[in-house]
Amino acid sequence: MDNRAEVRQFLSTRRGRITPEQAGIEPYGGRRRVPGLRREEVARLAGVSVDYYTRLERGNLAGVSDSVLDAIAGALELDRAEHDHLYDLARTANMSGRKRASAPVPASVRPELRYLLDTITGAPAFIGNNRMDIVAANTLGYALYSDMYRGPARPANHSRFIFLDPRAHNFYTDWERAASANVAILRREAGRNPHDKGVAELIGELSMRSDEFRTRWAAHNVRRHYSGTKFFQHPVVGLLELNYQVLGLEEDPGHSLTVYPATPGSPSEEALKLLASWAVTENIAELAQANARG
Repeated sequence: MDNRAEVRQFLSTRRGRITPEQAGIEPYGGRRRVPGLRREEVARLAGVSVDYYTRLERGNLAGVSDSVLDAIAGALELDRAEHDHLYDLARTANMSGRKRASAPVPASVRPELRYLLDTITGAPAFIGNNRMDIVAANTLGYALYSDMYRGPARPANHSRFIFLDPRAHNFYTDWERAASANVAILRREAGRNPHDKGVAELIGELSMRSDEFRTRWAAHNVRRHYSGTKFFQHPVVGLLELNYQVLGLEEDPGHSLTVYPATPGSPSEEALKLLASWAVTENIAELAQANARG
């Protein structure tokens, strides 16, 4: 990833979405060619010179202090994910001239993590990596994403499923939201690990094969992804409303554990019980693992 281009486009898109009225400042300078803030207005809000902010927006974050980054983030009204992304871009800019290749993320997980997944029996659970792959799952996890394992792509990958598999449009009740969230999460990961070959190859593949992905990627949105609610239209049990929690695995860099519990007593909890019965009857876990190896 070209750090200077990334910084330039990220800051300019954030600046372009805020009007002077939203920022609480009086517009000046006659007719405006763009709806967003001008560079001099961002500089004034952040308390830095116009020349200095212009240098930053042109992609040069080398040597910038945390206090200036915080001031820019405040002026552009960045949320927490965007604030973290700006810090990631600055960290990359302040590395030495040579690229620091990220250590490759292992394609499998430790047996102890597989045992952990097997102990989770009442909710879908899976371990994913920073390339959006499903590395391992429990039986309900394989069952939830059974459509993903019907496609030819291996390993099973959330991004490829969303943008390259027509079944995803039925599986996600709000495909547009799922697609935008996926790209925003991937964009943040690319900022955190700009020299990760696997992430770069995934982005390149999707940019070539999907107009929907390419359009969203150009928006430079980023997102944190730790908890919330998702809706799925499963082909066997119908609508599922599931809460999710994402936990980073500190001993396994680049991996996280995601668990999808249903609210107790809800229709979705009953649907998960049906899904578990179907998964056992159809040997879904065994089939998914066999297809993944194939």
